[in-house]
Amino acid sequence: MRDPYTVLGVPKSADSAAVKSAYRKLAKKYHPDQNPDDPRAKERFSEVSAAYELLGDSDKRKAFDRGEIDADGNPTMAGFNPFGGGPRGRAQGGPNPGFDDLFAQFGGGRPGGSGPGAAGFSGGINTEDLLKSMFGGAGPGMGAGMGGGMHPGMGAGMGSGRHQAGASSRSARPAKGADVQASVKVSLEEVLSADKVAISLPGSGTVRIALPKGVTDGQTIRLKGKGKASPQPGGTPGDGMVTITFAAHPDIKAEGATLIRDVPITLDEAVLGARIEVPTLDGTVALNVPKNAPSGRMMRLKERGLPTASGKRGDFLVRLLIRLPEEGDGALEALMRRWRSDGRYTVR
Repeated sequence: MRDPYTVLGVPKSADSAAVKSAYRKLAKKYHPDQNPDDPRAKERFSEVSAAYELLGDSDKRKAFDRGEIDADGNPTMAGFNPFGGGPRGRAQGGPNPGFDDLFAQFGGGRPGGSGPGAAGFSGGINTEDLLKSMFGGAGPGMGAGMGGGMHPGMGAGMGSGRHQAGASSRSARPAKGADVQASVKVSLEEVLSADKVAISLPGSGTVRIALPKGVTDGQTIRLKGKGKASPQPGGTPGDGMVTITFAAHPDIKAEGATLIRDVPITLDEAVLGARIEVPTLDGTVALNVPKNAPSGRMMRLKERGLPTASGKRGDFLVRLLIRLPEEGDGALEALMRRWRSDGRYTVR
């Protein structure tokens, strides 16, 4: 795991309250229930949880800060110096807590001291286990030349085993394949119905996927494992990164989950009020136009828009536009002339 402070985005000086606050914010953001179609969010959630498990525990955090455990909570060799000096040692020639403690773990005593197993590496000390702990699994037969008093054959292997001290026992993961980019244009009807749409991916051909709930115009979704193959045996393929764009609708405009449609009405419908029918993406809906409705007035049809991530739907807005007869009307013109001469009303 990466450095837990980096994962949570807090400095090393942050108190426990700041660490908890950062964890709660990130856990809410990346919780799998909030991101059902984003596998990377699940990975981030696990990483954030692991980081807080370490930093949220005062004892583990102190041990990590001292270098005694790594970011995964595993013991490290940080500060160990069997020859004295260093962050955990003492003056050369004196007792060395780091070296002595290793003996204490396996034999219950310290070399050169009192108690069981105190002298000569005896008294129950398992030297094979000790060597494994010190040099990443190397045991007897490491080679000769270390000097007297040590385990036979230990010295010659020191060069090959030295680089393993403090290193992670886990092998490096094979490289992941490269991601591929693609885009697809979908209709508003397809977004609403959540039908599967065909997507052409480089190297994978055409695949059909269901659009996630609450997808928005311009959103990029991840198709796990649909990218290029790994360059190494046993590696995982990359992902397909698909950008979703909404195709233009002849009558309806989308703004997020809200849909907007201009609907023409006659002058008498605007003055006297009327009941009209409005076509939506999923059927025709009756709408009551109030008396004296001005041109441009917005009427709302609740939850007739596009789906949202929460499962609800946005609204459908109807913009009323008064339209006069294109061929003209003599009676209407006579009425308007009388209104003008009488000065019935003004709007400016």
